[in-house]
Amino acid sequence: PFAVLLGLLFLLVKFVHQRSILSLTTARSKVDFKRIWFSFGLVTIFTLVTFFIGYYYDSSDIVLQFDASKFAILFLISILLFPFQIGLEEYLFRGYLMQHLGVIVKNRWFPLIITSIIFGVAHSANPEVAEIGFFKMMLFYVGTGLLLGIMTLMDDGLELALGFHLGNNLLAALLITSDWSALQTDAIFRNTGEEAISTAFEILIPVLIIYPIFLWILAKRYGWKNWRQNLFGKVVEPPKDDYKIID
Repeated sequence: PFAVLLGLLFLLVKFVHQRSILSLTTARSKVDFKRIWFSFGLVTIFTLVTFFIGYYYDSSDIVLQFDASKFAILFLISILLFPFQIGLEEYLFRGYLMQHLGVIVKNRWFPLIITSIIFGVAHSANPEVAEIGFFKMMLFYVGTGLLLGIMTLMDDGLELALGFHLGNNLLAALLITSDWSALQTDAIFRNTGEEAISTAFEILIPVLIIYPIFLWILAKRYGWKNWRQNLFGKVVEPPKDDYKIID
């Protein structure tokens, strides 16, 4: 269904709005795959390092359940399907909705906030929401939406958000699973805890501390400047000719 919905979104953009898919993806002349791989690597390395540090100090609820044949199937399915799921979410929220809302309201901050809230609500049916608590998980999901949205606005493209989101979700499926997580998989490890123990403070740590560090790293690497204009500036609707696809 993700592939079908993503395809329908692309058809809507191309034939109804008469825009190229590239214009929905980035302001650059072509998609920068190096950006995708960098953000993918950033979240992957961070997640692996923090997981194994935690595992080293306290592995009481974490068990190794690695099964090579099952994991190989999981890995293959993940690398085939997740790009479509991630692509749909990023192109819909940070691409289509953010861009078109910006044209309607003539600013950048409102689409950033609204798409982040919608992104959070769209994940409200995940099992961990009921386990950990709606408002706690909304802090995390909306905060993640803000992170991905800020990446998109500051970098003038979806590449960083696509890579980050893909790396995060792949590891969520491949590294560790639990009975109360959104993804029930044959991951390498399983959390055997009967319930998720998570306070609002623990939820806020990545949102208020880790995410700003990610943004700082990306800002240094890509020379982001003029944060105020990029996040709170006005949006001017481009000329109609810019939406036409010239064959």
